Formats: sequence, C-alpha cells, structure tokens
Amino acid sequence: MPDGSMTLVERIPYTPPMIRSVLSIALAYLLLAAGAPQTAPAGPAPYEAFAVRFGILTAFAVSGLVAGAERGRTLDIPVMVWLLKGSGRQVLVDSGFHHQKFLDQWKPRDFRTPAAAVESAGVKPEAITDIIISHAHWDHVDGVDLFPKATIWIQREEYRYYTGEAWQGRGTHGGVDADDMEALLKINTEGRLRFVEGDDQEIIPGIRCYTGGKHTFASQYVTAITAAGTVVFASDNIYLYENLDKHAPIAQTLDAVSNLKAQDRIRTLASDPRLIVPGHDPLVFEKFPAVSDGVVRIK
Repeated sequence: MPDGSMTLVERIPYTPPMIRSVLSIALAYLLLAAGAPQTAPAGPAPYEAFAVRFGILTAFAVSGLVAGAERGRTLDIPVMVWLLKGSGRQVLVDSGFHHQKFLDQWKPRDFRTPAAAVESAGVKPEAITDIIISHAHWDHVDGVDLFPKATIWIQREEYRYYTGEAWQGRGTHGGVDADDMEALLKINTEGRLRFVEGDDQEIIPGIRCYTGGKHTFASQYVTAITAAGTVVFASDNIYLYENLDKHAPIAQTLDAVSNLKAQDRIRTLASDPRLIVPGHDPLVFEKFPAVSDGVVRIK
C-alpha cells in the first residue's frame, strides 16, 4: 500500500496446504447445496370449478350450433354459467340472463335466475367477486346486474365494438341487446369494469383469457388451474362436444377458420380433453359429478 503498511493477506501468507483446505471446504459446501431439496416458487392455489345450469332451451336446432349439421335435428340445451372458487375469490364465467323479454321470447324450461342457481352452488350473489364475460350476447351478459359487488372483465375490443361501431353503418350486433350494453356502460361509470387486453392474459392468479374463437367480434375463452389440471371454459366458442368430435366450427361465427384454430388450441391448453367445457352441451351434466340439482363439479 502507498503508506508502506501491509494488508491482511500480506501478513498471513497462504501456503499450498491452506489453499487445498479452503478449496475442500468450499467444494463440500457447494455439493451440499446442490443436493439440498429446492423449493419451487409457490403458484396459485387450485380452484374448485363448477358448471351451474339455470334453465333449458328446448328443441334447439343443432344446425344452429354445429356447422353442417343436418336440418331437423334438435336438442334440449342448457343455459349455464361457470363458477370458480379459490384464492379468496368467487369468480363467474358469464352471468346468464333473467330479464322478462328474454324469458317471453325463449321460454326456457326449469328456469331460475342465475343468482338463484349460483346460490344453490353455495355462493350468495353479493359474494361473487369477479365475472368474466366471454362475449356480449344477451344470454351471457344480461345477468351482470344480479351480482352487485362483482368486478366485470371483458375484452377491451369486445366492449369498444358493441358499445360503439356495431350500431353504426355496416356494423353488426346480432344477439347483442342495447339494454345490456347500457348496463355495462353503467358498471363502467361505477368503476367496476376492467378490460382484458387481448390474447393470453392472466387477469386473476391462475385464470387466463384467450381470444380467437370469433363467435363475436372479440369473444374469449377462459382457463383455470384446478386440482384436476387446467380446465378450459370454451363458452360459445365451442357450443357442443360434437364441434370437437367432428372438428366442425360453430354455426354462428364471424370466421370459421379462426374458430377451428381456436378449437385446436383449446385442446393443447386443457390438461385432458375431458376438461374442455362447451357452452351449451347437456352432456356436461352427465360427464361430471353432481353437487346439487343443476350443479356439477368439473374434475
């Protein structure tokens, strides 16, 4: 050093045996650390997943669900929402419908409000924390007003289109009700609306949203981590298991090619094909174990 003093290393010179000893201790420590069990970062706790039926549309034309299906074949199809319990949240995928004009038009059998149906699954309407809207059609969004404390999640582009240009000039809004869009606008002004920003977005720990099904302008489907694996709630991006079995697009889509690509992707996202849940298939309530009348657990 400039002042002529010695460093600690200079005062205690290292000899080869000392170096070997230090290296041996360091190597032993590294081997011990390598052999120690490694703790993986904690992931989100798995959700309990349920399909909850609130009515049945009778004698629905299958040709309106599966592209290319023969004319004249009909099916009694459930109308349902999907419930996820976990991580301190009670999450719905879609909110169903309940307003009288839809009941008068469609005359669903065994109808109960989506709120009553969810309560039969053990969750009070005011306890629902979040609702993920798959798309803006009346039978999936009309019930948002039944769950007064829920945060509503919808694709930004779905909201933008159906509260704006869908009602202009060449815009299309089949199946979308103006009153429902006003309800979403009101929820937005109350501060309870959140936008999903496109494809493959984790909006809540363990829950992701994907686009591409093209049932509507920016329809989305949802995955959730459960004890059984990753479940895919396809909603109307896949109406029936028949769509998957025949690799047939849904009959009501803005882009059949995109819809088939979404089906293919959904197969890769689900941990097992049995964990793909279509939007309106009565077999959902046969494939999975019943919890109560009209409620099955997806597992």
